[in-house]
Amino acid sequence: MNLAQLKIEVEAIAKEAGGFIRQAGLNFNQEDVEVKSSNSFVSYVDKEAEAMIVDKLKSLLPEAGFIAEEGTEANTKPDAIWIIDPLDGTTNFIHSIPCFAVSIALEINGEIALGVVYEISNDECFSAYLNGGSFLNGNRIQVSQAQALKNTLIATGFPYYDYKRSDEYLHFMGYLMRNTRGLRRLGSAATDLAYVAAGRFDAFFEYGLSPWDVAAGVILVKEAGGKVSDFKGGSGFVYGQEIIASGPGISEEFTEELGQHFYPNK
Repeated sequence: MNLAQLKIEVEAIAKEAGGFIRQAGLNFNQEDVEVKSSNSFVSYVDKEAEAMIVDKLKSLLPEAGFIAEEGTEANTKPDAIWIIDPLDGTTNFIHSIPCFAVSIALEINGEIALGVVYEISNDECFSAYLNGGSFLNGNRIQVSQAQALKNTLIATGFPYYDYKRSDEYLHFMGYLMRNTRGLRRLGSAATDLAYVAAGRFDAFFEYGLSPWDVAAGVILVKEAGGKVSDFKGGSGFVYGQEIIASGPGISEEFTEELGQHFYPNK
């Protein structure tokens, strides 16, 4: 199965899981919430959605492995690995706040080759595959063409367990407050990246992330013409726990400004 056809199949799987999540949210009870760690939550909805997604993906690519938030791990190192977040934005979901998504990515030989982010609240399916473009509900999308930070809207996520760089983070936020059109924090990194791909946000940055938070969004942004890097401008953005994604016109300026706040002595 080629990537174009595989994308269609994965879109259908993401939408089916999203439909289950949407329906479950109608009668969700706070007593169903489990605490994984400080400010990190899970429920039967996450777990059942992941089981549903994994089962269907296995039938598409039986040889592929898995890395998934709720525990489905690859036991070997296959050439193809599915990277899954069945419900990105769980805290939003359990509080009935819109913006939570299914995120599914396929990594082949170390490169993200396909990604789907289905934002459930707005019934928006973002998808992309390597050299195939980036799409929203079947329509091609592209990143912002802004050329200066002063004309941008920036997305980020607040640290919720790793506070070692919170001072640097807050200083940089202060700079962005004064030098952009504003900052937004949606609570779903997958959705933030999808919105960068669609040109709604001009840039997104965050640290303390896991591969399943960003893998699908990475290819959405790249295939929409955007730039993705870690905080130092390198390639450690999927597994390195930090990411910058933006349109090409502000990529250099944004990375330089972030570096001045996070690494002022280097």
